[in-house]
Amino acid sequence: MTDYTAIRELMPAMVPFVRTLRLVYLELDAERAVLRLDDDPAWHNHVGGPHAGALFTLAESASGAVVIASFEDLLPRVTPLAAHAEISYTRLAKGPVTAEAVLGRAAAAVRAELERTGKTVQFPVEVTLRDADGQETSRMTISWALRPHR
Repeated sequence: MTDYTAIRELMPAMVPFVRTLRLVYLELDAERAVLRLDDDPAWHNHVGGPHAGALFTLAESASGAVVIASFEDLLPRVTPLAAHAEISYTRLAKGPVTAEAVLGRAAAAVRAELERTGKTVQFPVEVTLRDADGQETSRMTISWALRPHR
């Protein structure tokens, strides 16, 4: 059984930049991850909102968390890798920002393809970033890969 609390605690230790930005893991299960970037002037850009790089890191970290939570049992034989990402910044974020990540393809279908082919499987993770009022500020799609160990 997947220990989601352990994953939340382990991610900042495994990924130093998560620790640097002090990302907060609000929710995590096999279906979704919700992380928060608190408001800090150190992360601001020239217009007073969180820098695009900080927002990208928040979204990518949320996507990685849901991937680990969904496929944790496969980690002894596969390596999860972010392969491609596309982000749209649609509205200036102010204050704390949350990122909600969900798999864009059913985990069961990803597992079935991996078992059937024995080869690297790619799948999307959809991430929505919102400000403190719940307004969408950015949207990101990240193509993740589960690459079998050689």
